[in-house]
Amino acid sequence: QLQLEESGGGLVQPGGSLRLSCAASGSRFSIYDMGWYRQAPGKEREVVARITNVGSTDYAEFVQGRFGIYRDNDKNTMYLYLNRLKPEDTAIYYCNAKIRERPEFEYWGQGTQVTVSS
Repeated sequence: QLQLEESGGGLVQPGGSLRLSCAASGSRFSIYDMGWYRQAPGKEREVVARITNVGSTDYAEFVQGRFGIYRDNDKNTMYLYLNRLKPEDTAIYYCNAKIRERPEFEYWGQGTQVTVSS
């Protein structure tokens, strides 16, 4: 069982930056593919960025080079750097971990709120 805890959300002005962290515990973090998802009010949860267990990354189209996803396997932590934030980035950001083709090994954090407003 893997436990995930997000932190780093908050209120930021348009154009500002934040760093989100996802701390993992309880299992071998390095074997999991990780990802950040977000859910805005009244909308479905959507993928923001993903990083595989070997460090390959991909991003949603709306990211447009503004965000960066990283992982530190020594610290059992994943990060999402959010830059040039826009009001439409306002959402709850969730951390996800899973093992490919093993749906029974998928875990979510509780989420962290990001609000972009002047």
